[in-house]
Amino acid sequence: MAGQTGSVGARARVVIVALLGVLVLAACSVGPSQRPPVAVRGETTSGPPPTTAAVPADPDALPAPQDQDPLVDYADCTADTVEAVAAAGFPVPAGRALSASCGELSVSTDPARPAAGASRLGVLRVAAAGAPRTRPALVVVGDSAGGGSARSAGRLATLVSDTVLAQYQLVGLDRRGTGSDLIDCAPPEARAAITDTPPVGGATDLGPLLEQARSVVQDCYLLLDNTISSYRTASTAADLEQLRTALRVDRLDVVGIGDGASAVAAWAAAHPRSVGRVVLDSPVDLVSDEPERSEARAGAAEATFDAFAAACVARGGCPLGSDPRAAVAGVVSGLGTRPLASADGDRLTAGGALAALRAGLGEPARWPALAAGLAAAGSGDPTGLIAFLAPVLGAGGTFDDELATACNDTTRRLAPPEVAQLADRWSRQYPLFGAAAAQRLLACGPWPASTGAPTLTALPADTPPVLVLGTAADPRAPQDGSRRVAQLLGRSSFVGWQGAGQGAYPRNACVTALVEQVLVAGSVPRDGTVCPA
Repeated sequence: MAGQTGSVGARARVVIVALLGVLVLAACSVGPSQRPPVAVRGETTSGPPPTTAAVPADPDALPAPQDQDPLVDYADCTADTVEAVAAAGFPVPAGRALSASCGELSVSTDPARPAAGASRLGVLRVAAAGAPRTRPALVVVGDSAGGGSARSAGRLATLVSDTVLAQYQLVGLDRRGTGSDLIDCAPPEARAAITDTPPVGGATDLGPLLEQARSVVQDCYLLLDNTISSYRTASTAADLEQLRTALRVDRLDVVGIGDGASAVAAWAAAHPRSVGRVVLDSPVDLVSDEPERSEARAGAAEATFDAFAAACVARGGCPLGSDPRAAVAGVVSGLGTRPLASADGDRLTAGGALAALRAGLGEPARWPALAAGLAAAGSGDPTGLIAFLAPVLGAGGTFDDELATACNDTTRRLAPPEVAQLADRWSRQYPLFGAAAAQRLLACGPWPASTGAPTLTALPADTPPVLVLGTAADPRAPQDGSRRVAQLLGRSSFVGWQGAGQGAYPRNACVTALVEQVLVAGSVPRDGTVCPA
């Protein structure tokens, strides 16, 4: 079984910060725009903190952040949070003092079935030390691959500017299936077997994969007491409105990341009068269904790999040589015939290596370690790649939540013959990731029928405009899909970043300046603005 890393500790119920991306700063700026407008001179304007949540007369001006009076019962968790931040590679910057409080929010287990009872989601509040408890909240909703959203708030608190911290306290609300509401229901052997499925096209027996998928559904259905379908984007959208009520504000200021941004978009469409200052960072296009969604993601992963390979060669001394794609293809091929075992007994297969590669591509700061791990696997040492699998398959990993979210947000279930045909075609179109992307569709085959993702409708004309960010090479959120979200919402401004990684903010100084234009200055940049890498 790939990636059964017993050394990974069980997830604590105390909300702490996990390793996510590292801030990548590049010089850029904001100025007069062309077609498409490109930011060329960085300026961020800040003003005195506003005191009302009323929508200004200017339809394109953003409502002022509103002081909160939260009903959430918080307990101090500063020491645990700061320690976890430092251990994960995000030390609190010199001269910055933070305070952190942990709490829980009670929500309907399934908003569509009130009789299903209540669940409790973790909430993490991080602020500048000494900040008043009523300081406006900037809510953070992370991607399902990143663990709890509360973790994203903790990470972001170490990266945002002092200007943002002077105006907001960051509030992370865990998504269903993460943090204190962690899904841990799939049999470990089923997780490993699904991951280990040989990523090849052509005539492949998919029966074992389908059987493992059935075992996941059976166990999760029983362990989750018939609430398996509640782990979906529509539930997160409903949870956001519950949080707004608990914070006792009229409008919510939010930053969403990845499919967390998609949940924020769904919330905004359902509750336009609750929209404050909103940033959707690399939202996933949930309007498309399968297999189109998985194909788009396979193409995005290939593009991100190309960026990873180019960066490796450009650094000099790339452990994958002058042609990283050929080197990685060779590693995967070798593992297909001869899996590797670590000293701890963990196995690395071809499917596991590709899963590790996908997991690592989203964080450019870890690309050197990813390249080294791939090269080491080619020499017989799987340790480095297995480490990239631990956050997915290890204790407290994201496998169950990612699978539940993906299956519950789609309506179409594909049969083995359809999946086999797609795997054959995609293996040629997307040589590294195509076959595995197609095969993963079968994991949703036995999943209960779903109504799919929430429908995105155009925001009313009097809704404050939202900022939508798209990244040129994001392995989980194709830029075209993010642009489509902006188009569907209507009242939005799309900014494209020509860089790579999962999410754009605050990896790039240009993007950061434009986001702070929204959050701090209260104005939205021109639609179609482009930030260079």
